Amino acid sequence: MTDAKAGPEVGTDKPGFDRRLLPPMLLGSVLNPINSTIIAVALVPIGRALGAPASQTAWLVSALYLATSLGQPVVGRLIDVFGPRRLFLLSTGLVGVAGVVGALAPDLGVLIGARVLLGFGTCAGYPAAMALVRSEAERTGRDSPGGVLTALAVANQTIAVVGPLLGGLLIAVGGWRTTFALNVPLAVAAVLLGLLRLPKASLEADPEAEPTTRPTGGTTRRGNLAARLDLPGMGLFAAMLVSLLLFLMNLHLRDWYLLALAAAAGAAFAVRELRAATPFIDLRVLGGNTPLLATYGRALVAYVVAYSFLYGFTQWTEEGFGLTPFHAGLAQIPMFLLAIGVSIVSGRSTSVRGKLLLGAVGQIVACLVILMLGGDSPLWMLLLVALIFGIPQGLNNLALQNSVYFQADPERTASSAGLLRTFAYIGSMVASSATAASFGQHADTGGLHRLAWVMLGAGVLYLLLTLFDRTLGRATATGTRASA
Repeated sequence: MTDAKAGPEVGTDKPGFDRRLLPPMLLGSVLNPINSTIIAVALVPIGRALGAPASQTAWLVSALYLATSLGQPVVGRLIDVFGPRRLFLLSTGLVGVAGVVGALAPDLGVLIGARVLLGFGTCAGYPAAMALVRSEAERTGRDSPGGVLTALAVANQTIAVVGPLLGGLLIAVGGWRTTFALNVPLAVAAVLLGLLRLPKASLEADPEAEPTTRPTGGTTRRGNLAARLDLPGMGLFAAMLVSLLLFLMNLHLRDWYLLALAAAAGAAFAVRELRAATPFIDLRVLGGNTPLLATYGRALVAYVVAYSFLYGFTQWTEEGFGLTPFHAGLAQIPMFLLAIGVSIVSGRSTSVRGKLLLGAVGQIVACLVILMLGGDSPLWMLLLVALIFGIPQGLNNLALQNSVYFQADPERTASSAGLLRTFAYIGSMVASSATAASFGQHADTGGLHRLAWVMLGAGVLYLLLTLFDRTLGRATATGTRASA
């Protein structure tokens, strides 16, 4: 790994986690959630400035998730093969470019393009962090990354909830363009930290040299690199995902051909992956890993609720309730405080089922309270909704992340982590489409209630997927053994 490593932990002769890796890991992993959430309070000001209704500004949300949903597993697979350093540096550098483009964008089309660049640029942070956690566990012989995984979850939760408040503050000071310009200093810091602290894989300069263990636990072998990366599989996966997400962005029967294209590309992808010697996504292993598949399903429906709240509720507080972008961000402070506290406290426990069940109940209760909101509701009711959402916000991401770490094939940790984000972003795309359909031209109370029913249905499905999943105990047992 690195030349400077942490010494042995107290009471043991085994080395500890190299804490020099934490700053780039944490900063890289939060670049996506900060761009996911900071836009929530910027949608209305951008729409007003560029003359675009809510149904068009929704593309600013969809564009980032379209790019990230596609990029996360692809970049994750590249990290599994080449190690995290090179992909981390290239991707975070692209974030800075996207920040400049967005800050100078003359119209909505260019702004959407900047969000696509941000989506691809933020793809490497989270898979790289998960790969480094796995490689450090192998180096130290202590497969107990609970504290590091909790730190990742807390960092992501902090940014996810602080994002709207930070966005509101930036907009109040310098206008909505500052929410894009923020990416420039963040990207510079991430690149510098990556250069200084991320380990150099011994074969990064020669990816077709003799077999050698990578920092992620994989190997590089002599042979056809393109075949090893499974470029046809990646291409078919991209065709399937792009067609599906374009359909989800604007649900309408006239776009049935997109769903047909997604199905055809999906069938071809399955045939390809089942026959490939080194598949992009090993469907045989994935198909036999029921716990991991269940985790991906839960991630999809959990994020339908989470992102419907983030974008739909925030837009309503501005247009339907009359708050400024800054005050709309302030209204989510209760969720920020409770989510951080819940993540820290629950991170000490290896129980996955308990976190998921409590998170599911929290989502359902919050949706029911939203159905009681109106334009003349007292402010304390808005704060109550944010407070209740702090519980699932603090629990769900941590539980899903820990589940993937213990359920995934160690040789494919980064790509499995990327797939978790892909399923989460598919959920966010459903949420974005549901938000646009519910609000139309104006984020009024009637639209909020329509959206709340969609959220409630997804929340109930999340609860049922958790209640009837008998494999959850295995993840808990694995985590317990790892911590022993």
